[in-house]
Amino acid sequence: MINKLDKELNYHHQALSVRVARQELLSSNVANADTPNFKAKDIDFASVLYDKLALTPSGNVSNIKLNVTSTMHINSATPGLFGDNIQYRVPLQPSADGNTVDMDMERTRFADNAIKYDASITFLNNEFRNLVSALQER
Repeated sequence: MINKLDKELNYHHQALSVRVARQELLSSNVANADTPNFKAKDIDFASVLYDKLALTPSGNVSNIKLNVTSTMHINSATPGLFGDNIQYRVPLQPSADGNTVDMDMERTRFADNAIKYDASITFLNNEFRNLVSALQER
């Protein structure tokens, strides 16, 4: 039973951490809306979440590490949250200064991500409430 609980909570933990990091990435786009030559970035949430779940000990993909010969080498055990999944957005309407941030699109994605984050928190709260209720009835 603990394994099932751990698996379920791990999924939500990973999903929430990716949502938070995506929110920071989107807010960076908004903050740099007036920066010349800034390129708006985003991720494909589903693929990043899949990668995060696959790299966990309970996942199916083995965690491959590099052999290092010096302490100055890059630590491959802790890759960046997004890895190679960051994508640059192609602007619908190019700007004269090379900035690719579309504020309407950024606001929409920011709000959508925030709503999905809140939904995940609500779902987790309900799961814990059900668990506590089940334990109290015994």
